[in-house]
Amino acid sequence: MDRDEFFMREALKEARKAFEEDEVPVGAVVVKDGQLIARAHNQTRRLHDPTAHAEILAITQASNALKSQFLYGCHLYVTVEPCIMCCGAILMSRLEGVVFGTSEPEFGALGSVLDLSQCLTSLKTIKRHVLEEEARALLQDFFKRRRLIGRMERWLSG
Repeated sequence: MDRDEFFMREALKEARKAFEEDEVPVGAVVVKDGQLIARAHNQTRRLHDPTAHAEILAITQASNALKSQFLYGCHLYVTVEPCIMCCGAILMSRLEGVVFGTSEPEFGALGSVLDLSQCLTSLKTIKRHVLEEEARALLQDFFKRRRLIGRMERWLSG
């Protein structure tokens, strides 16, 4: 298994935690010098915070671990293409690389809806579609489950 797949599998573990917590299943990890220094998953519902995306939480953890607002030499692995808000955090934290699993056709800002890659001046690398099938399947399963629950609730309420 190559390095990118290894760390994306770690991000997928976080995404599965989000799934189990009824959060949109997105997971992220931050890596520096081959060492995982932060891991997080979406917690927007749990924290009642629209900014509690996996990427933002992982960047915060990594900054705390390094005791620096800048994440020079760090790479973010995230299961789903970052949105515009998360791209802002990527820019401000000075991450060196981003690796993501599946595209995000509604909010993706690294090529799907927008392409902010040219604006992310510290990024030396962006790698797309690493373990894409697994990341996409997790999202699809989550939204299928949400639709089923919604139908059941409507049926039960009469």
